[in-house]
Amino acid sequence: MTEVQEKPRAATARPERRPFGPDGLLWETQGLVTFSLSTGAAFLLQTMHPTVGEVVAEHSVYRTDALGRAARSIASVMTWVYGGEEALSEADRLRSMHATLNTTDADGVAHHALASGPWAWIILTAPYALTTSSRYFSRRPYTREEAEQLYAEIVQLMRNLHVAEKEIPPTYDEYLARFDEIMEHILVAHPTAYSFLETTRHIPPPIRLPKPFHPLWRVAALIPGRVQHFVTVGTLPEQARAKLGLPWSSRDERRLRGLGQAVARIVPLLPERLRYLPIAYEARRAERAKRRLRTALARRPL
Repeated sequence: MTEVQEKPRAATARPERRPFGPDGLLWETQGLVTFSLSTGAAFLLQTMHPTVGEVVAEHSVYRTDALGRAARSIASVMTWVYGGEEALSEADRLRSMHATLNTTDADGVAHHALASGPWAWIILTAPYALTTSSRYFSRRPYTREEAEQLYAEIVQLMRNLHVAEKEIPPTYDEYLARFDEIMEHILVAHPTAYSFLETTRHIPPPIRLPKPFHPLWRVAALIPGRVQHFVTVGTLPEQARAKLGLPWSSRDERRLRGLGQAVARIVPLLPERLRYLPIAYEARRAERAKRRLRTALARRPL
């Protein structure tokens, strides 16, 4: 009998990495000045992942340089969406930077920042954070179709950031199921989560601020810290609050909704320069300039 040799299977091509353009929901919403209101819960959820919590505790400077770390993180996220080709370079830089961020916990378990599940979880918190933000801080929440569109854009973002394809739920419904599964079976009340919450309530002074000015800083940061802490706790999934033992009353919910309604009314009235963070604003302005140039070129006499 003649042996039939199987042909080797062709390798499946990984989907293309590509920067974002101006025609998506991320372009419209990610750069708004309300960014910090939507990302507190996302970062807290990230630190509840055992690996992320351990690596952040070992390597992050959020306790000693909270404002500097926040500024760098915001600039990085803005670059992912508004940076054009620089977005892909930023993704590569982050991947390289995290390659050595490893640690071992008290039980002897090794944790690696670039392990596929934890690395994916960083971005998998984004759809939850953005849809929740739209419910509280926008004039109307995302429709189902918009939520699906947003998730499709975040799938592209995950590919840009080298998230393993096996970790990317292909549809929005599958994402929701994966999110709930991670919430129930993987996330824990990690000490880093409580430490991060403390820095939201009591924002450490900038590292370059002279010590004699620290008492003044504590007074100035008191209300912003309380607001950020309140919003972070309030926009968490109820199950996450339960795991962390964080109380949340119906009165708290009414106060958060009242704050959200005020933000939703005020932010759209701001000039674009104030409505968007600097990188987002400059990207939007540059895109309009490109369109004007294309129009002028199309109308030139020939």
